[in-house]
Amino acid sequence: MDALALLIAATLNAGTVLAIAGLGLLINERAGIVNLGAEGMMLVAAIAGFATAVMSGSIGLGFVAGAGAGMLMALAFGVLVIWLNTNQYATGLALSLFGVGFSAFIGIGFTQSRLGAPASHTIPLLGDLPFVGPALFRHHPMVYFAVLLALALAWFLYRSRAGLVLRAVGESPESAHALGYPVRRIRLAAVLAGGALCGLAGAYLSLVYSPLWMEGMVAGRGWIALALTTFATWRPARVLLGAYLFGGVTMLQFHLQGQGVQVASQLLSMLPYLATIVVLVLISRNANFIKVNMPASIGKPFHPGA
Repeated sequence: MDALALLIAATLNAGTVLAIAGLGLLINERAGIVNLGAEGMMLVAAIAGFATAVMSGSIGLGFVAGAGAGMLMALAFGVLVIWLNTNQYATGLALSLFGVGFSAFIGIGFTQSRLGAPASHTIPLLGDLPFVGPALFRHHPMVYFAVLLALALAWFLYRSRAGLVLRAVGESPESAHALGYPVRRIRLAAVLAGGALCGLAGAYLSLVYSPLWMEGMVAGRGWIALALTTFATWRPARVLLGAYLFGGVTMLQFHLQGQGVQVASQLLSMLPYLATIVVLVLISRNANFIKVNMPASIGKPFHPGA
């Protein structure tokens, strides 16, 4: 039972990175913007957050710096694709490549740095319960933030006027523009919000999940988060569940190794990425299902004068 509780706790911890980044990318795509630069944004945010925490001694400032770094990169992306109408896919890939190289360059001086001992986080009374205490109630506040974020985003998209406008911009920007809504500014706000969340996910990775800096430490999580939005058919609750699914697959490899299961380590390391490919292949078999749920204008430029 103790081993299962630890596996559940590790799954929630690993899934938080994917959940926060995936929800940020969902906001982008609901507004009709595809940002393939999540990997690079998360890497820059990870080193920005870690460097800030090392120099200031404050984890909180590290999260602020990570979110700020994500927003700055998202701003550059937004200006290029929303106002200059550059290709969203090519621009996102360029942003990702830039983030990989830039984070490696500025992180050279922090590879040997270490943060202080992590603070313990336990919800009073609930954290002392057998099994469910260590499994669910002894996590960093960001783990619970991811759950609340998914619930808040679901309410925003389907129960608020602003969420309706955002979805209208993603479905038919021309119609939204004809009704007087500032499509470009709404899309930019969505891109910035998504960038901030990707930044928080990157900062969580270097400040809490693995409190150190290592080149390329995001290790494909940005791409998995991007795949999560399709896997979840652009619904926040499904993004959260999918993040925990992939987080569980990631942690399963270490659990199996700890239990002495004789499986090649290379095969176990492949599991998260293999699961991502399998899920996307299964979903893509039904093209109509994707079309019904996908925002109609996703990936397409908007020309207000057309």
